[in-house]
Amino acid sequence: MKNFLPEQYKKNNLLKINHNYLREQFSDYQVIFKELEKVIIDGDFTLGEEVDKLEDEFSELHHTSNSIAVGSGTDAIMLSLKACGIEKGDEVITTPFTFFATIGAIVTAGGKPVFVDVDEDMNINPEKIEEKITKETKAIVPVHWTGRPCDMTKIDEIAERNGLSVVCDACHAINAKYKEKTAGELGDLACFSFHPLKNLNIWGDGGIITTNDENLANKIRLLRNHGLVDRNKCELFGYNSRLDTIQAVVARHMMNKIDHITQSRISNSNYLDKELRNVDEITIPKRDCSIKEVFHLYMITCEKRDLLQKYLISRDIDAKIHYPIPMHLQPAAKSLGYKLGDFPRTENFAKTIISLPVHEFIGKEELDKIIREVKTFYKKN
Repeated sequence: MKNFLPEQYKKNNLLKINHNYLREQFSDYQVIFKELEKVIIDGDFTLGEEVDKLEDEFSELHHTSNSIAVGSGTDAIMLSLKACGIEKGDEVITTPFTFFATIGAIVTAGGKPVFVDVDEDMNINPEKIEEKITKETKAIVPVHWTGRPCDMTKIDEIAERNGLSVVCDACHAINAKYKEKTAGELGDLACFSFHPLKNLNIWGDGGIITTNDENLANKIRLLRNHGLVDRNKCELFGYNSRLDTIQAVVARHMMNKIDHITQSRISNSNYLDKELRNVDEITIPKRDCSIKEVFHLYMITCEKRDLLQKYLISRDIDAKIHYPIPMHLQPAAKSLGYKLGDFPRTENFAKTIISLPVHEFIGKEELDKIIREVKTFYKKN
């Protein structure tokens, strides 16, 4: 099986208004190179001093006592579930409207994914969770899809009533807030991604976990580094999921920009909301003023979705679908026994959602072009 990513990157880069903005994002790479010199001179490449500094800064951003940097956002979820005691056959409730990594992490941890349909906000519907709880259920994994936190008040109440752990997939939600809490404070653990296309991105894979539970934090620190207490003593047999020190340098560089990145995405999304709200063929998710969405994805639903996507791409606009096949209908999920029709709202979103670029390098001229082309398409169709 061939690596499909290089060709995908080349194809995407041909579009003028693009979801991929890494060239602009790291145009100051020479500054980062300078910051990397000390790491190279010191030979401090694995779980080095810069990782410790990043963890402290991330905790400060998200008002938590612990941040633990790991190899990826996927590992963050998997290690968090292992720390919560998930073993083979334990049921973990989550949403089918997510990226593959959420489900892959549950399965890798030994858990069995149990799906619950989403609500109008594209996040897991809390009202449908309790009916899926059995004696085998051990955890809930809410996904803060697009960077919009789930209804955690209801989810936490259900979890506490039933003795369940809550591991938040916050990979889209760096710097997001739910009511008065940061995304890092939600649930027992919150899992973030530093993937190159996330809001706070690095030069490869990476992730980080936040928690205010000292016992969970200490267990994850063991799990990420082979279970080592020190060089000679292994407390438990763990994994190799250490954030490289070089990547921590890049992440710390980006931490200085995260507020600007966040506000730009919010501003651009608000502008699109305002200008597209009156297009009859488009539905914009209801926004909640008590939630700070960070718009890792700007996602709306629309009529004639596939035709609109093709039209926008023909006009040099990188319109994407995240994702056309829900998790319960993926080939990998066949053994779980789900079928078409089990989660109607998720399935409807999969047929109607579209994502438009809103990152910090999209200016008003580009936004106006997106708006103009969307309106032109519907006038013609």
